[in-house]
Amino acid sequence: MSVKTYKPYTETRRFQTGLTFEELSASTPYKPLLEPKNRISGRNSEGRLTIWRRGGGNKRHYRIIDFKRDKAGIVARVATVEYDPNRSAFISLLHYADGEKRYILCPSGLKVGDKVVSGPDADIVVGNALPLKSIPAGTVIHNIELRRGKGGQLVRSAGGSAQLLSKEGDYAQIRLPSGEVRMVHLECMASIGQVGNLDHENVTYGKAGRTRWLGRRPTVRGVAKNPVDHPHGGGEGKTSGGRHPVTPWGQPTRGYKTRNNKLTDRFIVKRRERK
Repeated sequence: MSVKTYKPYTETRRFQTGLTFEELSASTPYKPLLEPKNRISGRNSEGRLTIWRRGGGNKRHYRIIDFKRDKAGIVARVATVEYDPNRSAFISLLHYADGEKRYILCPSGLKVGDKVVSGPDADIVVGNALPLKSIPAGTVIHNIELRRGKGGQLVRSAGGSAQLLSKEGDYAQIRLPSGEVRMVHLECMASIGQVGNLDHENVTYGKAGRTRWLGRRPTVRGVAKNPVDHPHGGGEGKTSGGRHPVTPWGQPTRGYKTRNNKLTDRFIVKRRERK
């Protein structure tokens, strides 16, 4: 996958880049694995706006992804590599030997025609899924479970990868992309390899309309608002806020810790690194 540029016939087009999508092998999804996706535009079940700057965007169908990889011992062939509008990673359609078809996250290096399998006896090959107890230390993994049987929750975005550092007792230590080292139970499943679409982070949107297609609405600076709307608002002339940066509700930003989950604190060996 490579990044392409465009002929600058407008000023926004000059800096715009995009992906070539040469890895993709299908332009239409497998319909039985599609679900309708309602656009809630940042509103909760009561209809109240709880996440700002969401709305609009193109219609999407949700692709049902197999995050559990629980078909142990059954070999599957990679039929297609497809684009998924709901995530930054690409997805692959697997045709299992028993006739079932499922979508999985497509790791880097997985191609059409490759064979993958899951289970404790699978080989350490890109695309295979195994419990952590069967994966040797130092292996690069993704789509990691936090609870046994719940399905992968960690390291699922484009280009993401974690490393299995060590095993001790019933837990393995894993270094996550953020730099955090966390303990995960050895019975939890993980997939081998790095998530594909590595050039996703190198794409420049170039124009505001391209973010609107994704359902992201414009952001108004706090200093441009009135005092009733934001703590940085108001003042005569242009001001820079007059205080340390905060959210519209007065909570400090720029590194303020918001994590409050004491039940799982004991599983974190090392906190994530500040970028």
